[in-house]
Amino acid sequence: MPATRRLQQGVRALLAFTTAVDYDLAAQYLSNEQLTRFQRMQRNEQLHSLNVLRALLRRQPDLDHELAIAALLHDVGKSRYPLRVWQKTITVLVRAFAPTWYNRWQHGDPEHGLHRPFVVAEKHPQWGAELISETDASERVIWLIAHHADSLDQWQQHPYHDDLALLKWADDRN
Repeated sequence: MPATRRLQQGVRALLAFTTAVDYDLAAQYLSNEQLTRFQRMQRNEQLHSLNVLRALLRRQPDLDHELAIAALLHDVGKSRYPLRVWQKTITVLVRAFAPTWYNRWQHGDPEHGLHRPFVVAEKHPQWGAELISETDASERVIWLIAHHADSLDQWQQHPYHDDLALLKWADDRN
């Protein structure tokens, strides 16, 4: 993702407190259990997820319901260990400029302050899939959440590849 887009994301996250979260839009797609999990996400993550959904809706006004759910909940795993904006920024910078450290710290203990942002960056898709599997979500939604940070190349032959490509497209732009 280009640095300017990351910078825009950081500014939006810092200013999230000034923007209302459209829970009515989220409730159009999420079950009560799923909406509760959505509401546990940090405000900036909720706004990001709503922006991902809106991007998909602009591209496909008749958006598939399950893809909408995945858009809203793709980052729900981050609610396990909420991060501050600076921690997310450090993760991006270390991944770009010191990948050896990133690769080492991503396998650390999320309870350890230094390791936490790196572990969250790598593990939040799986944590999100675990959290959402406790709801009435379909196998497709759970799979999309679990793999939204993966490289598309490894899933070329998977039946959900096209959905994953759309989700990643919208996620990368928001």
